[in-house]
Amino acid sequence: MLIYSLIISIIALVSAGILTYVIKKKNSGNEKVQELASLIHKGALTFLKREYRLLAIFVIIVTVLLTLLLSQQTAIAFLVGAIFSISAGNLGVRIATQANGRTAQACTKSASDGLKIAFLSGAVMGLTVVGLGVLGVTALYYFFKDTSILFGFGFGASSVALFARVGGGIYTKTADMGADLVGKVEANIPEDDPRNPGVIADNVGDNVGDVGGMGADLFESYVDAIIGAMSVGAVFSAFRGDLIPLMIASIGIISSIIGIYFVKGKSHSALNRGIFASSVIMIIGSFILLRTNLSLFASVVSGLIAGVLIGLITQYYTSEDHKPTQKVAESSKTGVAVNILGGLSTGMLSTLLPVIIIGVVIIGTYQLSGLYGIAIAAVGLLSTLGITLATDTYGPVADNAAGIAEMAKLGDKVRKRCESLDAIGNTTAAIGKGFAIGSAVLTAIVLFAVFSEQANITINIMEPLVFSGLLLGGMLPFIFSALTIKSVDKAAGKMIEEIRRQFKTGILKGKGKPDYERCISISTDAALYNMILPAGLAVVAPIVVGLVLGPEALGGLLAGSIVTGFLLAITLSNSGGIWDNAKKYIESGHFGGKGSDPHKAAVVGDTVGDPFKDTAGPSLNILLKLMAIVSLVFLPLFL
Repeated sequence: MLIYSLIISIIALVSAGILTYVIKKKNSGNEKVQELASLIHKGALTFLKREYRLLAIFVIIVTVLLTLLLSQQTAIAFLVGAIFSISAGNLGVRIATQANGRTAQACTKSASDGLKIAFLSGAVMGLTVVGLGVLGVTALYYFFKDTSILFGFGFGASSVALFARVGGGIYTKTADMGADLVGKVEANIPEDDPRNPGVIADNVGDNVGDVGGMGADLFESYVDAIIGAMSVGAVFSAFRGDLIPLMIASIGIISSIIGIYFVKGKSHSALNRGIFASSVIMIIGSFILLRTNLSLFASVVSGLIAGVLIGLITQYYTSEDHKPTQKVAESSKTGVAVNILGGLSTGMLSTLLPVIIIGVVIIGTYQLSGLYGIAIAAVGLLSTLGITLATDTYGPVADNAAGIAEMAKLGDKVRKRCESLDAIGNTTAAIGKGFAIGSAVLTAIVLFAVFSEQANITINIMEPLVFSGLLLGGMLPFIFSALTIKSVDKAAGKMIEEIRRQFKTGILKGKGKPDYERCISISTDAALYNMILPAGLAVVAPIVVGLVLGPEALGGLLAGSIVTGFLLAITLSNSGGIWDNAKKYIESGHFGGKGSDPHKAAVVGDTVGDPFKDTAGPSLNILLKLMAIVSLVFLPLFL
């Protein structure tokens, strides 16, 4: 079985390489398009290089500590996980920043051509993530033949993911808020006006945050789910329960590759066709694999359905085509305060159905196959990640293409085509965030259950230590979110001051050129400096609690963090999405359109929501899993 998963992981990586070649062969556009794309590409790589320098220090220190305190095998697994996670994010950002200009150029022919390039760049990211994930887990299990060693791989992936998510999120929202508040609100110029020195940093942020950050996020969800299921399944040696998660993931890779060829057209239905085709093929493949154990097959299908449902619910609450967001847009007529209250309250309401869905999946799959059923549901939810991640990372490429079309003056026709692709990206981004949250909570629950079993503890909330741990765990997502949002707040202030300073030099009147590099530098410095504390908290907190209060309190901490982290992640992500699309709904001509008082109120609401949906909310997904994986890795020290 291992040889099959190894071969399929290599097929995924080769497919990603072929798609990269296809994209690079496309027309890169005129001189201005190439110049703008090059600025974004170089800015993104500059950020990544500086981020990786900091990460290298962290990785080396942790590798040495794991070697001294635990084992050399765990240290090796950690190092491989960190390197693979870095590679996945790096390759995704590289191809995204090479596809944006080509997507804009393709839109000079048709929107369908543009969608194809943007989607294929996302497919490179998706296939790279699943290929590296299965390759890493398979190779390490082949050499060490011990599922507990694999937790080191998950630790490496999760650590890098959190730094990438937090750092990328701070970067992108620092640039976005500065460019919007000074450019759109104060100077009343278009969103992607090339005179705005913050626009290139904003486009860079889309890539390092929504491509690199999202890729690293789902890479660690993917491998953690597989590792958790393998650990639980290892006790079922009669039917190789340790290898079934890898086989399910392998079937998912093939399903995703086939699904890519179903994506044709220029509307959202084109992307849906690919996802639905992959899901159907996945269901057929998993039935063939698990036909002798229909309970496990039902668990796989439950996970798949749960992921789709949570994504659709997220889309309903955050899309400008539906009433929740439209009502928030309408509330903007009475001012900023009502807009913000409407968005926040609707975001809170949106927690109801996802919680019910996850609860039903947990109860149902546990009745079918115990803890292993829950673990297999988590793997099933993520099984078609190769294509679901492709549709998600398609969005930032389309967004960049729309900006490049505006700045390169490719004409209204091309700009409208790019904007139509960008609108599709807003929908896929909402679904992707819901999908990421659902996968995170299921994976965290599985890791928590594995921790409880390996620590040989029963969580009794009436025990003082356990209850204290619950309170600490419930608090951590709020402290973490406060730190990340405050980081954006501080950094955005510096960006706003810089853009105002440059506007005063006369660049709006054509006197001189904007200093894009200065704004890129401000975002980079702010992101790298401010990501250390929140990311470090996720690693240090479970270790301190485990050493000082013991495994029981640590179990309580993990349980408390899952409950509040799940709800807070949905609230923050959906509230931010609602504010964003309420603004877009007004910009499409409703309630006075662009420049009206409702529009100005909605822009402020959108600005408040930026760090909610793109920094704090998504980062919470990783916080839950990282704390669980850290607890598992360092468990021998706590017993």
